[in-house]
Amino acid sequence: MLIFDAAVSATTSPQAIASTLLITLFATLIGTAATLFALHHLLSPIILTSKVLHQYLQLRKRTDLPTNFQDEVGTLMADTNRTLQQLDEIIKHLTDYDGLTGLPNRELFQTHIQQAILKSANQQFALIVLDIDSLKEINSALGRTVGDLLLRKVAQRIISYTESGDIVARFGGDEFAILRTNITDFSDSPVTLSNRLLESLSEPFSLYGRTIHCAAKIGITIYPFDGTNVAQLLQNADTAIHQAKQQNLNTYQFYSPAINAQLKRVLAIKENLRYALERQELSIHYQPRIEVATGQLVAVEALLRWQNPELGLVSPAEFIPIAEETNLIIPIGEWVLYNACLQNKRWQQEGIAPLRMSVNLSTCQFKQANLIETIDRTLQDTGLDVAYLELEITESLLVRDLEKAIALLRKLKTRGVSIALDDFGTGYSSLSYLQKLPIDTLKIDRSFVTNIASNPDDAAISKAIVALAQSLELNITAEGVETKEQFNFLRTQGCHEVQGYYFSKPLSAQMLKDFFTHYR
Repeated sequence: MLIFDAAVSATTSPQAIASTLLITLFATLIGTAATLFALHHLLSPIILTSKVLHQYLQLRKRTDLPTNFQDEVGTLMADTNRTLQQLDEIIKHLTDYDGLTGLPNRELFQTHIQQAILKSANQQFALIVLDIDSLKEINSALGRTVGDLLLRKVAQRIISYTESGDIVARFGGDEFAILRTNITDFSDSPVTLSNRLLESLSEPFSLYGRTIHCAAKIGITIYPFDGTNVAQLLQNADTAIHQAKQQNLNTYQFYSPAINAQLKRVLAIKENLRYALERQELSIHYQPRIEVATGQLVAVEALLRWQNPELGLVSPAEFIPIAEETNLIIPIGEWVLYNACLQNKRWQQEGIAPLRMSVNLSTCQFKQANLIETIDRTLQDTGLDVAYLELEITESLLVRDLEKAIALLRKLKTRGVSIALDDFGTGYSSLSYLQKLPIDTLKIDRSFVTNIASNPDDAAISKAIVALAQSLELNITAEGVETKEQFNFLRTQGCHEVQGYYFSKPLSAQMLKDFFTHYR
């Protein structure tokens, strides 16, 4: 081989060798280019299909593939087109519709509202939002399967009362909504529909062999009176539902700006009340309670006050119910109990004759498993003798579980705590349970005292309460005594103690000390 190469080299010129190599190189390049061109032609449909799939998965943007290929690649591209189209429809349905009821969801419903606004040309339409009661309780007691079936049945009943052109949606949870654009009288059409829905939803449902009852509340907003955009209309519908919730079951309510302002205040109270203790915004005032027979100051009632920099002086009638609703009444109630007992002990140390300190007990506190321990610890920490503590309860604490309430009250009584039944006559008054209660004092509500000297009915009720308390050998206290005539009437009836503005308004701790010093 070496001999042959050497021979070639010897007989062939360098120019010829170079020419041969160039020809060979060009032939290779042309062959490679032809091969790449053929491969590109064959692979381009697959590359395009891959690109379209990637674009759909990454950007949710669908591009139709060409269908002019007649071979297996063309079949692949046609199948891909159909698959992507079906997938797009499925995703759109999952995105826009509620999976449980098949109704449009909140997002799609908002789109329909926006379209109605654009088409309305200032023509009015109604937005009706329904809130189904008791769904959480049904889910907890009977299971989510029953709750889900109830929601589907509710959806069917709602749809059965709608008209052509109405759009029904489920917002999730227990909320449904109806958009009614075909109305000529907003005071009639939404009202008629709402009444029919309320009546229908109040009828029992048969679910898995069980009879289930539920009710609803409805909030109504009218375009353009209650809002000119989607957000305003929905927000005001929620406000209307909140207003309906303050009333009886099965009711509807139109949006009201006054109610909206009230709800904003409630939200502000809720937010600020969370920090009232740590910001030291709470205080206690004390209203004297006078013994009728001697005219002596024998007890005081601890009354909570709240002064907030943003809201000013907030009425207890406003913030106490909110504190109970949010369970903030638990730490607040413990704070009141401790500081009232501590203040009573300080008064004694300052030379004031021992007084009973009356502290209101909320429903939430009464349900606390550690209530007895909390009271024992408070008395121990403050050094107050148990004989000078009185707890005020209301009838509403007793109605749910009377026997359990009686057992708890007896435990308190064995410790020496005095018990007063407040606001008697305004709740579920019953002789059958009253005689069983281990209480010491019956308090006549101020609503019966206000017109006691001029209204025969109020006078008769007060007389009956006094007579009842006397027969049960209970102490009798009247609240809200503001005039001499009221005081004289209660004295002649045999009332033991009175409190009210006739003697004194609620006072700060120092003012109460001055009152005791100068009171005659």
